[in-house]
Amino acid sequence: MNFANLNLVDASATLQPLIYFVVGVSVYSIFVFNFYRFLARRDIFELNLEKYQQSRIRSLRILLHLVFYLGKYLVLFPIVAFAWFVVLTVLLSFLAKNRSVDSILLVAMSVLAGIRITAYYDEDLSRDLSKMLPFALLAVFLIDISYFSIPASMEALQQTSGQLEHVIYYLFFIIGLEFLLRVVSPILDALRSVKKNPL
Repeated sequence: MNFANLNLVDASATLQPLIYFVVGVSVYSIFVFNFYRFLARRDIFELNLEKYQQSRIRSLRILLHLVFYLGKYLVLFPIVAFAWFVVLTVLLSFLAKNRSVDSILLVAMSVLAGIRITAYYDEDLSRDLSKMLPFALLAVFLIDISYFSIPASMEALQQTSGQLEHVIYYLFFIIGLEFLLRVVSPILDALRSVKKNPL
């Protein structure tokens, strides 16, 4: 090896793609890390609403609690759920070659619903499920960059605008599922605690 051949031009040409990859992998991994940890939490909204419910009138406190609770799950949750759905749909459109828009939307909502269900069962399981798809995409990208067709993925994403009815049905489904999980989980938790600590 002749060290005399080393120069700044070659070093720049060699290191520039490496820097792009390092920055890209790091930024993407940080995004996925924050995304999946948020998505996989059982209680996604950690809003302390107690300080706003200090009224001495019990019925007013109950009403405020109900308004805040419904606000979290009828206003905030649909916005957050739609954002997750969009992210999962985008990831799947890059991963899924030659799949119809219907099946991409179906799989995206299935993954989202599965993550929310497992969050109420065990948050570790939910975290594993929610990071599987994004990191699978990263693995495919690093192993075979030619696998991706950005024009085909963008075309699939554009076709989702024609599936607006399906998207609305799916959002109603995930909101209903979250409400059902919120109702059922305290019952299941109570049954588990009775099973672990019998009288």
